[in-house]
Amino acid sequence: MANILIIDDEKAIRKTLTEILTYEGYKIDEAGDGEEGLKRFAEKAYDVVLCDIKMPKVDGIEFLEKAREINNEVPIIMISGHGNIDTAVDAVKKGAFDYISKPPDLNRLLITLRNALEKQSLVIETKVLKRKVSKVQEIVGQSSPIQKIKDTIEKVAPTDARVLITGENGSGKELVARWIHEKSNRNANPIVEVNCAAIPSELIESELFGHEKGSFTSAIKQRIGKFETANGGTLFLDEIGDMSLAAQAKVLRALQEGKITRVGAEKDINVDVRVIAATNKDLLKEVELKNFRLDLYHRLGVIIIHVPSLNDRREDIPLLIDHFLHIVATEYGQPKKEIEKKAIEYLKNYNWTGNIRELRNVIERLIILSGKGITVDDVNMYVLPGI
Repeated sequence: MANILIIDDEKAIRKTLTEILTYEGYKIDEAGDGEEGLKRFAEKAYDVVLCDIKMPKVDGIEFLEKAREINNEVPIIMISGHGNIDTAVDAVKKGAFDYISKPPDLNRLLITLRNALEKQSLVIETKVLKRKVSKVQEIVGQSSPIQKIKDTIEKVAPTDARVLITGENGSGKELVARWIHEKSNRNANPIVEVNCAAIPSELIESELFGHEKGSFTSAIKQRIGKFETANGGTLFLDEIGDMSLAAQAKVLRALQEGKITRVGAEKDINVDVRVIAATNKDLLKEVELKNFRLDLYHRLGVIIIHVPSLNDRREDIPLLIDHFLHIVATEYGQPKKEIEKKAIEYLKNYNWTGNIRELRNVIERLIILSGKGITVDDVNMYVLPGI
């Protein structure tokens, strides 16, 4: 059932449109002016908006411009009894899906609505297809820890349970998060990633929750935060152990109440987001050091998945080598190179401090620098000097 927002300052028009469209099977929300319409539009996901042009406070054209800053994919159909060709052209130029004069012809209104909904459906289908084309890389390995992770993903993914993924840098925490999203019921919507360690503490709140224009010196326009961007999908908070305590408090509220507040705003915004977090730190130790909130730890850790280091799953290294030989060769448009068994044994015994990420880089280096095949001498020269 499609959600439609009707914005018109004439109560009789709103009532008539609501009755007609409810009868047609649509779910309707109403707003009496552009200002109220913007609040509703920011708080809830709509499939189509019907908006009058001449209104008090915020008129239709201004609503159109501001609404497209919030979400430019929702079709907005303009309606006005004061319109002319110039008004219609101006509205369409500014992003309106179509323009209908008052009193609206019922057949034209319903046809325009169906066309708008079909367009919205195509946008969603395109997103899904793009996601399928850029398929998530498989989790390679047959060791006991990896099988346990795969089994846990199968059980956890269909639920909305929050997941905390632990493990060293480069061990594959992000890949686990992507597979949880891929196998979830939210996979038609985006997975939005935030590296908490890469964002300065003074900007993390704006990054996560967005901000209003003028809320601080460099806030020259309104910005949508990652929580809103991930609405309906998954938010992956990588390196959450590096997040400031102030931001942790707001994340906790978002998890508890399903609401966020943009920096500089007073109005709450409802969000429907599944949160997956990852860290390379011992969060309970961080709690003792007063660097991490215990209540947030418990909120995040409904399911805890530990990703082992590569040194703790050496039996998977031959499979990973073969996988990366294929991946890198494909990327370079070259035939896959063979590697000597003894070279594989040497690599199995190497101390992989950088985990999967380091192994991938090493395989790429060997492909570039070796001859027709990868030999023990290549490994000794380019990977294991002195061994």
